[in-house]
This record gives sequence, C-alpha cells and structure tokens, in this order.
Amino acid sequence: MTDRQLPIILSLGTTQTLAWASSYYLPAILADPIARDLGISSNWFFAAFSASLVISGLLGPRVGRQIDRVGGRQVLCASNLLFAGGLALLGLASSLWMLGLAWLLLGIGMGLGLYDAAFGALGRIFGDKARRPITGITLLAGFASTIGWPLSTLGLDTIGWRGTCFGWAAAHIVIGLSLNMLFLPKTERAVRSEAEPPAAKPHVAIDGTMILLSFAFAAAWTVTSAMAAHLPRIVESFGATPAQAVFAGMMIGPAQVAARIVEAGLLNRFHPLFSTSLACITHPIGAGVIALFGGGAAAAFALLHGAGNGILTIARGTLPLSIFGPENYGYRLGLLGAPSRICQALAPVAFGVLIEIMSGRVLIITSLLSLAALSALLLLSKRPRPAGETAAARAG
Repeated sequence: MTDRQLPIILSLGTTQTLAWASSYYLPAILADPIARDLGISSNWFFAAFSASLVISGLLGPRVGRQIDRVGGRQVLCASNLLFAGGLALLGLASSLWMLGLAWLLLGIGMGLGLYDAAFGALGRIFGDKARRPITGITLLAGFASTIGWPLSTLGLDTIGWRGTCFGWAAAHIVIGLSLNMLFLPKTERAVRSEAEPPAAKPHVAIDGTMILLSFAFAAAWTVTSAMAAHLPRIVESFGATPAQAVFAGMMIGPAQVAARIVEAGLLNRFHPLFSTSLACITHPIGAGVIALFGGGAAAAFALLHGAGNGILTIARGTLPLSIFGPENYGYRLGLLGAPSRICQALAPVAFGVLIEIMSGRVLIITSLLSLAALSALLLLSKRPRPAGETAAARAG
C-alpha cells in the first residue's frame, strides 16, 4: 500500500461505513418505531426500502458511465447530498407518501454512493492496481453494521428516531461530503474522439463471461440479503435460543473482516476467481454444520457464512477488474451489479415466505444458490480471457 493510496482508502472507507450504516442498515433499528409513529404497518416501510434498492440497482449502469467519464469525486459528493436530503425528509415524515419520497432519495443516494460507485472510483484512480485499495475500504466498511446499529439504537433511546435521522443527515454533510471533497482526487475527464457523439454509451459486450459473472453475483447476493434479514429466525428453527441467535448475528461482521484480511494477505497472490470460488462454498458448509449439530452450532454457521460474504464483497470489485481490466470499469460494474441489487431487494420478502413454508430447510435453497454461483464461476474459469485483460490483472 503506497502513501498515495492510504489517505484515499481511509477517507473512502470512512464514508462507505457512513453510507451503509445510514441507509442499508438503518431499517433494522428504525423500521418499527417509524412505522408505529406513522400509523402504518412495518411491511410498508420495508416495501419502500426494497423499492429503493431496486432504484439503486437500475441506476448502476448510468452511475458507472458517469464515473468512467468524470471520476468518482463528483458522484460520491452528490451521494452525500442525496443521503442527507433523504434522511432529513425521513426525519420529517408524517405520512406514507413522505416516507416513500424519502426512500426514493435514499435509493438514488445508494445508487451513487455504495460499494459499486466506490469501486468504480478506485478503478478510475488506480487502474489495474485497484485491488488492494478495494480490499482496504471493505475492511473498514465491514464494520458498518457493528458501528451503525449501536449508534442508531443510542440515537433512538436518547433523541428519538427523528433526531437520529437528522443526526445521520448532518454526518453526511460534516463528515462524508468533507472527506470526499478533500481526499478524493480530481481525475481527468475521459477523452472521446471528435467523431464520437458526446452522449454515446461505451461498448461493453454482454457476452458469456458477463452473463456468467452477473448470474454468479446475483445468486450469491440473494443468499447474503436473505441471511441479513432472516438469519436469527433460521437458526432458531434449528433449536438455537434467542441469545444464541443474537450472538450468531454478531459474529457475521467480525467474520467478514477476518476473511477480508486473509484475502488481502494470503489470497492476494491468487487470481480473484480462486478466492471468489472459495467464498461460494462456505455458506453450504455452514448449512451442513448447523443441520448436523443443531442450534448450538449457530455461531459456527454464522462465521462460515460471514467469511464467504466478506470475500464476495471484495470480489464484486476485483473480479471484473482482473478479467476485463480498467477500461469502462464503472459502467461494467453497474451492468453486473444491477441484477444483484434487484435480487437483494426481493430476497427478504421471498425468503420470508419460504421460511413460513420450509422453516430451517430453507438453507437447502440458499445452499443450492451458492453452489449455482460456484458452478457459474467454474464455467467462467474454462472460458478464454477477454482480449482486454492486462498482464498486471492476470498476475492479480
């Protein structure tokens, strides 16, 4: 890690922690009190949240093109303003339509400000050498729930949910916007030929490699989103006590960070395809462990699932970079990430229904999805590398 990389990693890791804590991880703490005060079902709150995730996924390709064109600084700074506006409106909400409008703004903010945009910004800054910075910011942002949930809980207990929303909004202006403005370097606008129309889309072929990668990420992130919403219920169906279920949930964050440290060290010498394939088998192994040993193995299941999820987060940025190189990297991430975001939005509802029908046996479905992602990666390893892959990326 160079002296140039470290300030960018620390600042972007901090702003990513803030972005995730105040958006994706916010409903776990504030959904019920907000719904209760607004006189609506919490299902309406989560419907608005799911819609915001769909919006963020649909925006991905357009956001990626913008980052490829002008760099990530402008886009990520805009996300801070959108996050602040959405959170402030959420704090002012007095009706269902205001709640929906707040999550509309937050969905746009997530499209401009979460991992795909941050990875695209790093690819624009560092090119083929972006793997270590990508790993670095995920190491820091891996603590988003660990930091965000206690802070939101503290805010809820002391200043109420409205004050908590206003506090997160202020943090985006005071901390997020300031860090992105000060530490993200300006990048030169991408030069286009005179014959090329200014608004022309870059050419990214939707070939077999793109389809396999997109499927693998979508399948894997469906499992991640389902577990984020329902892991306590699932492990309790195997006989875990509520205390064991809570402890298991607490283990996911540290497991993610530990796995990312391993990826940054031991696995860094291998192509990201290898570490991504390993990550796809940890959830099925964990499912086998809890199926054999029951609820007492809930923490072991959570550790295995969390470790795989930690590496998959990095792979979302490093694997496309290693295969295709830095050209049109942001746009490619947007295309690859759109199905994943939509699956992330739908998974909590879909698996909520499946759990009612299958109880703990729902882990059969999640394990099959993980193995399907692994199969796509194995098929990908047999395909010839795209011509644009660089020697540095192959060394990966």
